Amino acid sequence: MTTPAGSAHTNLPQTGPSSFDDRRPPQRELLDDCVHCGFCLPTCPTYQLWGEEMDSPRGRIYLMDLAEKGEIDLQGPFTEHIDRCLGCMACVTACPSGVQYDRLLESVRPQIERNVPRERNDAWFRNAIFALFPYKRRLRAAAVPGALYQRLRRIPAVAKVASKLPGRLGAVESLLPPVSVREAFARLPVHTPAVGERRARVALLSGCVQDVFFHRVNVATVRVLAAEGCDVLVPREQQCCGALELHSGREDSALARAKREIAVFETLDVDHVVTNVAGCGSSMKEYGHLLADDPEWAERAAAFSKRVRDVHEVLAELGPRAERHPFRGRVAYHDACHLGHAQQVRSQPREVLRSIPELELVDLPEAALCCGSAGIYNLVMPEAAAELGERKAANVRSVEPDLVVTANPGCLLQIGKYLREDLPLLHPVQLLDASIRGVPVPRS
Repeated sequence: MTTPAGSAHTNLPQTGPSSFDDRRPPQRELLDDCVHCGFCLPTCPTYQLWGEEMDSPRGRIYLMDLAEKGEIDLQGPFTEHIDRCLGCMACVTACPSGVQYDRLLESVRPQIERNVPRERNDAWFRNAIFALFPYKRRLRAAAVPGALYQRLRRIPAVAKVASKLPGRLGAVESLLPPVSVREAFARLPVHTPAVGERRARVALLSGCVQDVFFHRVNVATVRVLAAEGCDVLVPREQQCCGALELHSGREDSALARAKREIAVFETLDVDHVVTNVAGCGSSMKEYGHLLADDPEWAERAAAFSKRVRDVHEVLAELGPRAERHPFRGRVAYHDACHLGHAQQVRSQPREVLRSIPELELVDLPEAALCCGSAGIYNLVMPEAAAELGERKAANVRSVEPDLVVTANPGCLLQIGKYLREDLPLLHPVQLLDASIRGVPVPRS
């Protein structure tokens, strides 16, 4: 399916009943904002891979327009091309007309999940992902056999079999995070006092996957915030924020999780609710919009979202106070899409990293292009994700860094998978934590 670039399709009259149901369909005024100029094309990962108009943002908006006018069904090409979208939001950054593709995609993916039956294997695989990832207790239980498997994988015969697993199974196996049972079952303190004079009081989202498999990042985050003068609260009652489900169109469960998190955090006397995961932060900042039509939650959600800050925003706003020890090395910073594009947080991580003496910070070529992680994308679309992962790894190698940093666990796993060099990959706060404490930089 193709359409001439720049076609004025949105001026055509309604030709039939909309293919969307009446629950938050894409808004006509948002569809009409797109003037089909093509500025989004160079930034769109799937258009870069395949050069297919329907796999570009303006092509997908064209499909949404046709479905809204009842000219096409949601099944078939519509779902195929929407599923192929990473949701990286690079097009939102690039668009000179201010097209809110993020809002459009956010409204369309739930339509697919409600109205389009998935093939049995696809449905099973997606259900299995969401039966595990948002649940911290289940993740901890899975960490035990996961740690055992990673030991077994050191056996050449096991590694050989694992390397031949097909498609999605191979993607799951190759993207397993490094598992430490001790870290998986560790707990952050509920209250960590500020070092010296208190400058702020914050609450930290510990996350689900983040806290179980990247607990060391949470530990570093708490230490850095405390060292910079923050009282840090980590409420035990918190659960998953719903980001993975939200970005995959599972709206009902995502909104239920949003309400639970709001109820937990709104009672705390804090200046900010801090996140250190790009995808989580972007979703939590959207709670106010997502629940705007819910009379009971609209005001509470808006107030909550106003308090959400990425950890780099907080650190940059406070400014450095704790002494930094030098890091003599070349550091490549990768902009996680849900931090750089969705939250528009770009300068703050760089500012925080540059506070470390003697550190040489370098940006990557094609910095705006997604690495292929994109929530669960590298699990459900492993071939496309692999092409993007190889491309990102090549761009990393081109700047010859000593270390790579990025603020999202999915990006760390994805880039590490395709980089294949003995090169440390860290969250920026891990590097800052090592600098403040004057200890060697961790390897992961």
